[in-house]
Amino acid sequence: MKEISIPLPDFLDKQIAEIEVKINGKKRLFNFKVESFRWEPEDEVWSIEKRIKMLQQRIEAYDKAWELIQIFRPKDESKFIQILFRQKEISNPN
Repeated sequence: MKEISIPLPDFLDKQIAEIEVKINGKKRLFNFKVESFRWEPEDEVWSIEKRIKMLQQRIEAYDKAWELIQIFRPKDESKFIQILFRQKEISNPN
């Protein structure tokens, strides 16, 4: 699949952004969502290796109907990391 960059407005966790595209006059619908995962717990400091391992496990266990698109770099003091997913296949609205 070819990729294009479309700026999306900020939306909250668990919300789904629907993008409708016409290719040769036929509509295609794409769904995207951003999920936040714990990046560091409240009661301890994790090494970067532990953070990456925990994130990897969460991504691997994530709903297989969604594919990873982008991992957003968290701020240094952030307790959460955000990840953009795209729904793999959805029905054609035509």
